[in-house]
Amino acid sequence: MDDTKKWPEVEKAATEKRRELVLQGPAVDKRISSNEGLDSSIYSLTLLNYLEVSQCPSLTEIHEDIRHLTNLQSLILCRNKLASIPNVIANLKSLKVLDLSVNNLTVLPEGVTQLRELNTLNVSCNSLEVLPEGLSQCTKLSSINISKNRVTGFPADFYSEKLDLLSTVVASDNLIEELSGEIHKLAALKVLDLSNNKLREIPSDLSDCPKLKEISFKGNKLNDKRLEKMVNGCQTKSILDYLRGKGRGRQGEDKGDADGGRSTDKKKRQQQRKKKEKASDEQDEVEELNKMVVRVLHVSDAPTALTVKVSAEVKDVRPYLVCCIVRGMNLKSGNALKRFLMAQTKLHDDLCGKRTIATIATHDVQQLRTPIMYDVKQPTQLKIVALGRKEMTAVELIRHLHLEAEELRKQKKRQNVTGLHKYLQLLQGKPLYPCLVDAEGDVISFPPITNSEKTKIKKTTKELFLEVTSATSLQTCKDVMDALIVKMAELNKFTAEHQEEAGSDGEGGGPPVPADSSETSSQLIIQQVRTVDQDGNLKVVYPSKTDLSNDMNNLTIIW
Repeated sequence: MDDTKKWPEVEKAATEKRRELVLQGPAVDKRISSNEGLDSSIYSLTLLNYLEVSQCPSLTEIHEDIRHLTNLQSLILCRNKLASIPNVIANLKSLKVLDLSVNNLTVLPEGVTQLRELNTLNVSCNSLEVLPEGLSQCTKLSSINISKNRVTGFPADFYSEKLDLLSTVVASDNLIEELSGEIHKLAALKVLDLSNNKLREIPSDLSDCPKLKEISFKGNKLNDKRLEKMVNGCQTKSILDYLRGKGRGRQGEDKGDADGGRSTDKKKRQQQRKKKEKASDEQDEVEELNKMVVRVLHVSDAPTALTVKVSAEVKDVRPYLVCCIVRGMNLKSGNALKRFLMAQTKLHDDLCGKRTIATIATHDVQQLRTPIMYDVKQPTQLKIVALGRKEMTAVELIRHLHLEAEELRKQKKRQNVTGLHKYLQLLQGKPLYPCLVDAEGDVISFPPITNSEKTKIKKTTKELFLEVTSATSLQTCKDVMDALIVKMAELNKFTAEHQEEAGSDGEGGGPPVPADSSETSSQLIIQQVRTVDQDGNLKVVYPSKTDLSNDMNNLTIIW
C-alpha cells in the first residue's frame, strides 16, 4: 500500500482521539483503488469503538492489522467487494455488531465464533455455502441475517440452549433443505424467516418456541400441500396452531415408541408446571397488576383512526415503521415529563443501540395534521424546524450540529461527543433522508436525528403519537415500542402513586396546582395505528394481538 498521503478523516480521528470513523462512497472508493487498500494508519486508531467502511467496490480485503482495534464495538463493512475476512477478527473481543452484508464472501472465518459479546451478525447478500461450527459460543447473539446466500443448512450447534437471547433469524433466499426439530431450543426466538429455500417439511417442534411472533416459509415446496397453502396466506398463529395439531397427531400414531412417549410426557409436565408457577406468581401480584393497565382501542372502534402512508422509496433507506397513539399519560404532574424524556433517552442508548438499531419519536396529537406520510427527501430539500431551533434544511442542520460538536469537544476537552451529535455518522454519505410529513407538508420527524418543534410534547400534552423506525427489522420496531409502552405504564403508575403537584418543578410560572382526579389514574389507552403502502394495502397495524403479550407480568392488557 502507498500511504505517503494520509487520509484527512484518519488524521483527524487520530489527532482528536475520536471513537468513531465512517468512510463511504465514491470519493473514498477512489482512494482505496489508488492506494490498493485502506490507509494502513486506520489500524493504529486503537480508541475506535465504531468503524464503518461501506459502498466501496474497490475494497476487496481487510488487512490482518485490524486485530489491533480491540475496542471496536461496531464494525460495518457492507456494500463493498470483500472476498474474505481475516481470522484475526477473533481478537475483537468487544465487538457487538458485525455487518458484512453485500460483499463477495464465500466463507466466514472461524474467528467469528470467538466473539463472545456479539449481538448482531449480518452477512446477507454474499455467496456463503456454510456457516462456521461454534456459533453457539456467541451466547449474546440476538439477531442473525444470512439471507441471499447459498447456505444449505444450519450447523448442528446452532440449535443450542446457549443461544438463549437469539430472537431474530433471517435466512431467506438460500438453499436450506432441512429445519431441525431442535429449533425449539431457541427459547427467545421471535422472528424466523426461511422464505424461498428448499424446505420440504416444517417440524411441529417449531410450535414449542414460546415467543415466536413472526414466521415466513413462503416459496418453499412443502410435502404438506395444506401447510404450503397456509404459509403463503395465513398469519403466524394459525400456522403454529396447525403444526401443534400435527405434532399431537403424530404422537398418537407413535404409541409404540415408549421412550418418545415418556419424553413428550415429561415435556408436557414441565410446561404445565411452569404455567402453574406463573399463575401462582400472578395471583400473588394481582394488586400490582391491577395498577398497571393498558387498554387497546382497535382501529375499528375509532372512527377517526389515524393511518400512516409509506412511500416505496423508504425501502432502501429506513424501511421499517410502527406507530400508535397513547392516551392517559400524565405529563403534567411534577417531574413526570422530565422522567419520561429521560426514559426515552435510556431506551435510545440501550435497547436502540444508541439509535443504530432503532429510533423513537414522540408527538403531541393535538398538533398533528393528518394524514401522515413516511417518505424520503434529498438532504437539500428536507426542511424541518428541529427541536429548539429555527427552520433549516437537513444539510444546514447537520452542519450546525457538526460545528456544535466540535465546539463542545474543545470546550470540555472530550475525546468523543454526546447528545444529538453522536448520531450524525448514521446519515453520512446517504443520498436520501427518511422523514414523516404531515398534511400541511411540514416535516415532523427526521429519524434518527430529531423530530419537530411543531409537534413537541409538553406538560399539557394529553395524547401522544409514538413512532419507532428502524433499518434492521419490523420486529425490532415492535420490540422497542413494546418496551416504550411498558416503561410509560410504569412511569404513569409512579406519578399516580406519588401525587406530585403540577407546577412543582418550576415550569408554568405560577403557584403549584394540585393534580385533578383525571390525572391520578394510571391506565393507558393505546389506539391502534395502521401503516399502509401507497395503494392503501395494509403493511402493519400496531399493536396487534401478538404484541404486548409476552413476559410482561407487570402489565395487564385489555383487548
